[in-house]
Amino acid sequence: MGVKLGDETRGYTRFRFLAELLAREGFSVDLITSTFQHWEKAQRDCSKACYQGLPYRIVFIEEPGYTRNLDLGRIRSHRVAAKNLREHFARNAGAYDLVYAEIPPNDVARVCAETADAQGIPFVADINDLWPEAMRMVVDIPVVSDVAFYPFARDAKRVYQLLAGAVGTSDEYAARPAADRERPYPHVTVYVGNDLAAFDAGAREHAREVEKPAGEIWVTYAGTLGASYDVATLVRAAALLEQEQLAKAVDQAGDTGCDRRAAASAAPPVRVKVLGDGPDREKLEALARELNAPADFLGYQDYGHMAAYLCASDITVNSLVRSAAQSIVTKIGDYLASGKPMINTGSSPEFRGKVTADGFGVNVQAEDPRALADEIATLAGHASLRKIMGAKARAVAEREFDQPRSYCEIVDLLRTLL
Repeated sequence: MGVKLGDETRGYTRFRFLAELLAREGFSVDLITSTFQHWEKAQRDCSKACYQGLPYRIVFIEEPGYTRNLDLGRIRSHRVAAKNLREHFARNAGAYDLVYAEIPPNDVARVCAETADAQGIPFVADINDLWPEAMRMVVDIPVVSDVAFYPFARDAKRVYQLLAGAVGTSDEYAARPAADRERPYPHVTVYVGNDLAAFDAGAREHAREVEKPAGEIWVTYAGTLGASYDVATLVRAAALLEQEQLAKAVDQAGDTGCDRRAAASAAPPVRVKVLGDGPDREKLEALARELNAPADFLGYQDYGHMAAYLCASDITVNSLVRSAAQSIVTKIGDYLASGKPMINTGSSPEFRGKVTADGFGVNVQAEDPRALADEIATLAGHASLRKIMGAKARAVAEREFDQPRSYCEIVDLLRTLL
């Protein structure tokens, strides 16, 4: 539903890449998606040439659309899309040998699962988030939330019961259907990841456009500015470091009579770079101004510019609120590809364990500006440690997050089911 197609600048590439890979492997592929572009919040011109002449066929399902990520309009819009998808499958009964669909949206996935079951063909769920579990992070009111989220739980259970196989973007997600079914099912974990060649090409192409002052330490967050992602704590941590550096400069200037500015330059200055957009951007910018935090909000960046900024940075931050249900988010592959150490505030036991075991970064308790500031300061002051962790990050990206390599597991699963 959120796939990036043709000449579009925003969206997820997981399903487009998978469609291309399956076509190269000899499959005949329909990529079924929405007429509505989720990221632009606008209807697509489905007649454009960029959607034609591809190695797979794009099928657009009518969807009215919505204006916000979290509102009733989106729920209603997905419901219409699910209804129209069911009609598409009815018109094309017998045309498919297997259906592969993401969940969420749960109602759309349920249509795919029930269609496959009725036609006696395998259905594979690509589990990249957990609804309604993730929704409780935003609204968790006893009884009320249970009632409001029941349709999502009902649809998810139906999907999990009917699937013939599952692909999870984390081990936790791949294992989730087991809670709602007794029969075992084949499943694999394939991280969202990225195409490392495309990441590297983008970084090289735009490297000269990223101007970084000598000696400055950049701490970078890339992604959505919304409820799950705790950029506010990162801004507060940056403000703490700025205040402490200034206080230290004042003390040194008083003790030695040296110039305050010269004293301050003894420690590397830290700046936070925020790449991305979302509903919380204005509020976060106001917080940065209020705290006089050294944070720059650069807005949405296309993939090449984002890659260049990540590679120019010194530290990346996977910043999530404590209650976030996310396990291993989309941007992890890009963070690792940059070859920089990562500070992780996510609470997922799976990913926290991976950070420690693979040695590419450090874990910090979520929503704790002091702890985050301390870890930033430690890494900022140890170039050799950043180099070691960064090399390990890149190695993990090459081994586990590079789509041309890792997505072959999905192809193998589909061949087995067919």
